[in-house]
Amino acid sequence: MIHGTVEPSFWLVARTLDQQVRRSGGGAAVCVYHRGRKVADLWSGERDAAGHPWASDTMAMSFSTTKGVVATALHVLADRGQIAFEDRVAKFWPEFAQSGKASITVRDVLSHRAGLPQIRPLLDRPERILDWGYMTEALAEAPPQLAPGGRCAYHAFTFGWLAGEILQRVTGQPLGEAVRGLLAEPLGLDGCYIGAPAEAKLRAAELIRPKSGGVVGLIGSKRLMSGLDRFNRALGIPISPLLIQSTLMPGDPGDLFFDPRILDAPIPAANGLFTARSLARVYAMLAEGGTLDGVRLLSRRSVTRASQVQTRERDRVLLLPMHWRLGYHSAFTTRGRVRTGFGHFGYGGSGAWCDPEQRLSVAMVTNEVAGGPFGDVRIARLGSAAVRCAALARGKPQRGFFEDREREAILAKVRPA
Repeated sequence: MIHGTVEPSFWLVARTLDQQVRRSGGGAAVCVYHRGRKVADLWSGERDAAGHPWASDTMAMSFSTTKGVVATALHVLADRGQIAFEDRVAKFWPEFAQSGKASITVRDVLSHRAGLPQIRPLLDRPERILDWGYMTEALAEAPPQLAPGGRCAYHAFTFGWLAGEILQRVTGQPLGEAVRGLLAEPLGLDGCYIGAPAEAKLRAAELIRPKSGGVVGLIGSKRLMSGLDRFNRALGIPISPLLIQSTLMPGDPGDLFFDPRILDAPIPAANGLFTARSLARVYAMLAEGGTLDGVRLLSRRSVTRASQVQTRERDRVLLLPMHWRLGYHSAFTTRGRVRTGFGHFGYGGSGAWCDPEQRLSVAMVTNEVAGGPFGDVRIARLGSAAVRCAALARGKPQRGFFEDREREAILAKVRPA
């Protein structure tokens, strides 16, 4: 069963969610804002292995989708004049200047050009990521793996402690409190935690493990990656499998990431606990030029600055041109990139993004972890549906879009928004 509300012109979003949950299992929620209004707020499926239904307030751990939330909090600080993107990280975090890192700027961190994508060399066991002090000290001591300010290389895990420690040093607050004060409270978010209190965890969906290690398991093989690295260097192929491998944790972190204790400590690149509704509100604020429901968090100039592409080259870890902004990447749909869209997707299927040009924001959370190491196509399909619906709402017909009987059947399952 699919539950929630949807405006009739956005019925295709409901159909897409309904099809996805039926096909993949587990549960999920999607929320869409258009022109500052919530036009879809839907959920379906099961929140745990016992078969309990997904509820309106169910949250799910959303992996790298968390990065966009942390970046948005930093943009609020920049809008207030508390940081500048050309500031060196060591200005706020003096210990960070060690080992040749004195020149690294906030802009470098947010555009994945700080030269510190590696996490594997910093850890002796996966559980270290639960210790904020250990991780920030290890990063402060670590030499850059790549030239700071050079080519972009996705900081899959390290982005969180780098950006998060800047946030803590500037605000003087623990990360969770800073995000709550800068974003959750002003926007009235009903579910937004990075490091969750016990009462919030009661609303958390149980993550369902993928059936196999897939691509991540292959990348984790040191012998295989070393061989590929030698092969690529011999042929002059500009891809380093060992660099890619270094961004993953040692050993098998699976048991840790599917253990409820992963939600206790803040891991601001990976363990945000969100409702789709809260993520959509954050990005709706950005889509509306920094204001939502009469609350202004950013100036229009700050939103424009946040959305400017910093690099169009292929990322050295993801091997795709991500068009990194300041803490965000391009918005992808199954119909291609959204030209002026930006946000962040997460491993396992979650994601959130906005497009100020269309005044559109889309967010999805799920507990059915699937796809490759950097997400799958479910959020892309939902985004495609939302874009097509927004075009229809603007009076731009989409040939072959509506099937009247199917539309009526879907709308009969949910309440009009």
